[in-house]
Amino acid sequence: MPETTPRTAPAPTPYVEELEAQERRLVFRRFTYDDAWALGSLLVELARERSAPVAIDIHRAGQQLFHAARPGATPDNDAWIARKRRVVERYGASSYLVGSRFRAKGTTFEDSSRLDPDTYAAHGGSFPLRVEDVGVVGAVTVSGLPQLQDHLLVVEALERFLKV
Repeated sequence: MPETTPRTAPAPTPYVEELEAQERRLVFRRFTYDDAWALGSLLVELARERSAPVAIDIHRAGQQLFHAARPGATPDNDAWIARKRRVVERYGASSYLVGSRFRAKGTTFEDSSRLDPDTYAAHGGSFPLRVEDVGVVGAVTVSGLPQLQDHLLVVEALERFLKV
């Protein structure tokens, strides 16, 4: 009988409390242009290792500091990035956490936020760049995978970058 590669179970959907804990833990002391380059490059490397067809974006204070697209990413991913990033900018929380908070209340972001879904998307993949004693200064965003995987890729990169 041929050997088969075991399948890994999909990651469990995190609870709102777990997502909030991620945000409390993943905080920068400062966030510079060089940090944006290093974090973006780390995300590109993680995506390359997984052959992930993603686009990656880092914004700070309204300025794009990093952007890359892997093979298989499309212009649609850039539109998703902008919509997810706007959620982070408006709510000061990850796009996945914002969507999860609405789902925990038994509704959806699209049905209850009263925001234009062509402008805002509370789908996983955009995470706030939070600086100690300052607050949210920008967002790091990935688009191209299912929303939980987009979120988890960003979180993994932030954990490695911040060494937490």
